[in-house]
Formats: sequence, structure tokens, C-alpha cells
Amino acid sequence: MPDETPFQELMTRVRNGDGEAAAELVRRYEPAIRRVVRLRLTDPRMRRTFDSMDVCQSVLGSFFVRAALGQYDLANPDQLLKLLAQMARHKVIGQMRHERAGRRDVARLDAGADAMDVAANEASPSQQVAGKELLAEFRNRLTDDERELAEQRAQGREWADIANERGETPEALRKRLARGLDRVAEQLGLDEASHE
Repeated sequence: MPDETPFQELMTRVRNGDGEAAAELVRRYEPAIRRVVRLRLTDPRMRRTFDSMDVCQSVLGSFFVRAALGQYDLANPDQLLKLLAQMARHKVIGQMRHERAGRRDVARLDAGADAMDVAANEASPSQQVAGKELLAEFRNRLTDDERELAEQRAQGREWADIANERGETPEALRKRLARGLDRVAEQLGLDEASHE
């Protein structure tokens, strides 16, 4: 597409919470995420409890929050695609474990539950507000140090620069932020697997 935003500019705009950039990212990568989910979701009984759109929305929600908080350093579209595919695989595995745990009987579900919902390409106003509220709640639950790291990363600062100022290694700072984000994601019930 001739009017696609260059990758680094798109990622900067996504980190800054630009709704148009988020919509463009969804348009570019949603089909690939859904394809990964459909390939993993082979049990028809599981498809009755959740579908590729459910997982895709969960993956993108986690990605946007973590990107806004500066967790990811992505140099090119291939890295982003690999990250989103990994997140999708983890989400499917987590959801399948959840459905199979506690003696849930997915076979008892009505076969009529396979009705397909059509989703809009853009987030509704309520979804946008919910996304902003989720990001605010994420920030509130981070420690002061984690929040400061997230803010510096969201401003586009490199790990090496932040590490030099603090007298620490970039890897230690990156892991500290990732662990904080994983902790908050677990507290909020987002089922996100670690991306360290």
C-alpha cells in the first residue's frame, strides 16, 4: 500500500497512543494473528468457547499496553510479527488450559454457539476509553521505579542511555520492567505470558 506509514514512525505513534496508528497496526497485523490462532485452535469444542477474534483482541490489547509502557524494542515488521505470533500462541495455550482445568466440559456447549461475530476494524469510543483506563491502571500498579522506566521508554529513550545514567546494565533494566508488567498483567487477569 503506497500510503502505509514507515514502520519506526508507526511504532513511535503507537507508543504515544495515536489511535490512527493503532488502527493501521491492527489492519496490517490482525489477519496474521488470527491465522496463527486458527492453526493452533484445532479442537472444535474449544472453538465454541472462544475464537480467533477473541484471542486477537486480547493479544493486541496486551501489546498496545506494553508498547505504550516501553517494553518492546522492535526494529522491523518481521520482529513485530514474530512477537505477535508468539503472544497469540501463548494466549491460545493459556485459554485451552483454562477451559480444560477444573473439569470444565466444553463438549456440553450448544453447537449453535458457533455464530460468527463481525468486528469493526476500528475501536469503538467505549473500547478506546477502556484502553486508556487499562493503561492508567497498569501505570498505577507499577512501582515508582518501574513507572519511571516505563515513562522514559515511552519517551523513546534507549535502554543503554537509561542504564548509563543509573549505573546499571540495559538488560537488568529491561528485565525489571518486563517483570513489573508481567506482575501487573497477572494482577489484572490478562493471562499474559512473560516475554523476557
